[in-house]
Amino acid sequence: GNIFTQQPSYFSDLDETLPTVLQVFNNILHKCGLQCEGASAEPQKLGEKVSVTPGNMPLQELKDIVLYLCDTCTTLWAFLDVFPLACQTFQKHEFCYRLASFYELAIPELESAIKKRHYEDNSVFADLWRRISHSRKKMIEVFHILINQVCLQPILE
Repeated sequence: GNIFTQQPSYFSDLDETLPTVLQVFNNILHKCGLQCEGASAEPQKLGEKVSVTPGNMPLQELKDIVLYLCDTCTTLWAFLDVFPLACQTFQKHEFCYRLASFYELAIPELESAIKKRHYEDNSVFADLWRRISHSRKKMIEVFHILINQVCLQPILE
């Protein structure tokens, strides 16, 4: 038995938690100086300092962001992998659209920043690259689980 089948109220808990999960993606975009679609883009004032980007942020900050992203994607994937019924709840929050937008904005930026940076220690590059690749793979797998559950399963049933 699954904890959600024994406690149907967990679905409403999940429903209330999802905006927080989506906020993680927004926080990462914000830290990278990227705007998500539909977000109120503030016009930049003249003389205002250029914002931080993955390319110019301190290495520790880039490491933190990549680690945070990797943890988030792995956790999301693990959750949906063992509990695909949660997909309907995810989709109520336009999760596929939000995930795809995030992927498109953040992943190329982060990959490029990781590749272009100069490293004192090549193992740091290898670790960052492994983590960003893992994040990308897990995001795609999360997307596949969602599409499969929300779009394909209903057709097959």
